[in-house]
Amino acid sequence: MKAKIKSYLKPGIEVEERGSYLECPIVDPSEAIKANAYYFGNHEWAEEYLIYCHRNEAFKSRWTAAIGDWSNKIIVDVGCGPGNIFATLKGKPKLLIGVDVAPTSLELASEVGYLPMLADATNLPFKSGFADIVTLNAALHHCEDMEAVLKEAARLVKPGGVLITDHDPQRSAWNYKGIAKLLWIARLYYYKIIGHGFHKTSDQQLWGLACEIHHKPGHGVTKEMFNNILKPMGFNVRVFPHNHELGAEVLKGNKGKASFKYRLGNLLSGRNPNADSSALSLMCVAEKSYVLL
Repeated sequence: MKAKIKSYLKPGIEVEERGSYLECPIVDPSEAIKANAYYFGNHEWAEEYLIYCHRNEAFKSRWTAAIGDWSNKIIVDVGCGPGNIFATLKGKPKLLIGVDVAPTSLELASEVGYLPMLADATNLPFKSGFADIVTLNAALHHCEDMEAVLKEAARLVKPGGVLITDHDPQRSAWNYKGIAKLLWIARLYYYKIIGHGFHKTSDQQLWGLACEIHHKPGHGVTKEMFNNILKPMGFNVRVFPHNHELGAEVLKGNKGKASFKYRLGNLLSGRNPNADSSALSLMCVAEKSYVLL
């Protein structure tokens, strides 16, 4: 594994082989890293995530349209988890590097077809400008410093390459106010009464919520964040709001319709549930220019 990746590492960087994955040791892990390492380090939870999340036809259609043909290309999937993107899209990239902080997820990603690397997404061990495609799916909101992670991932993209992010909550859509915010808070008490929420157990629920640092009212990604960080780095930035249910149509400006509870949340917050700003997620497709813009 080291031989495959050596030429893409920063000078002086040493990585260690840990069975089915490589490791660039994280000296002082943040609380977010610890939470994600614990949750996605649980084999049962990681396997459930691989089987059930981001595996539908809408996801496949949307991502295929954004990526195009990645045959014989170098891919870096930051926050790869157990390998959902490649497990869904398949294909024959030249090199598929998956970066994560959870050893168990990296082991699963290896089985899917990744060359897995344990590393801190705010300080990646790779040299700049070597990747054809860099992906972050449902990854940014799991990180304490979303801007730093986005900038570091973008650093890896070569001229003519593309950076793609998706499935991070749009701040304006999740910024519940008034009654909507009270209902958001109340759901946590409901979870405690029934013993779990959308996960199977209270422990899984606890750590699942702990992972999602920026998935709460007042948090999330914005179109401005993508533009402010990526444009100065030479990217042509396109941002597509959507509600998870549509495929390639999202890249044509269609966002689909959110389910009732999310529409109600926006209505109770005084917002138009049909507005772009009320769409649950933002997909960013940013192409690196050959000449600095």
